[in-house]
Amino acid sequence: MAKLRSGMNMDTTANRAAAKLYIGTSGYSYDDWRGTYYPADIKPGDMLSFYAREFSFTEINFTFYRLPSEKTLAGMVRKAPPGFIFTIKAFQSLTHNRKENIKEDAAAFRQAVSTLENAGKLGAVLLQFPYSFHNGSDNRQYLGYLREMLPDLPLVAEVRHYTWDSPETPELFRSLGIGFVGIDGPKVKGQITGLVHLTSDIAYIRFHGRNQQQWWDHKESYERYNYAYTQPELFEWVPAVGRLTERSRVIFLAFNNHYGARAVAAARELKALLGQEEYAPEHSDSGFEKH
Repeated sequence: MAKLRSGMNMDTTANRAAAKLYIGTSGYSYDDWRGTYYPADIKPGDMLSFYAREFSFTEINFTFYRLPSEKTLAGMVRKAPPGFIFTIKAFQSLTHNRKENIKEDAAAFRQAVSTLENAGKLGAVLLQFPYSFHNGSDNRQYLGYLREMLPDLPLVAEVRHYTWDSPETPELFRSLGIGFVGIDGPKVKGQITGLVHLTSDIAYIRFHGRNQQQWWDHKESYERYNYAYTQPELFEWVPAVGRLTERSRVIFLAFNNHYGARAVAAARELKALLGQEEYAPEHSDSGFEKH
């Protein structure tokens, strides 16, 4: 069950408009989705257009492994219909390595992201930190350092280690203007799951699946995301999403249980539970303006 803590009192304005809700998957260009979600013979360059017929946003994942180019992101913008939004994962040197070339990489990443921003299609920049990123003074200072390097971007951060489950965490995130990413994952020792704080006007929840058996014990990393959500498991989140809708500007719900296109099935199920059975991007106003 999702736990809603004190960070939820971000805005209590009675007349605040309901948040824009985006439901999608973490990444979309998986080979093992061919024949299950995509047509078996689909070309990689046609996947985004196919995906965007049904879903309102996606996390761009490849940017974790390599710095994006403006040209690549511009191509994605051209394939995305009106109303479709991207969130983008920060390059790994900013969240995992954290030692060399950080300033240079942050500047290059920022420049590329401007392509999405100028097109009005940037929803958030996801800082996905590893489990080893504990809640210590050095890492708290590092969050501030990242904010200084990316001062004008809509940042959200996923922290997994249990030490971040403390009253000081939402206060820190709020002071930096960084959204706290809620996690739905397996109940394994030391890792946060089901915890939600609202620390900026962006609410963000990532669904990793609950494959407890293979979370740490696997040969290939994708095996941990081999999990099919049940309807009751997804329904647990409906009250929390409802409360977030009343208090945030925008909500992103991203499914990362991508093995075998199970993320697609789960996203569809949650859309139905939240009353979003239909999505017509060509008639949708994203609510994101060009800067």
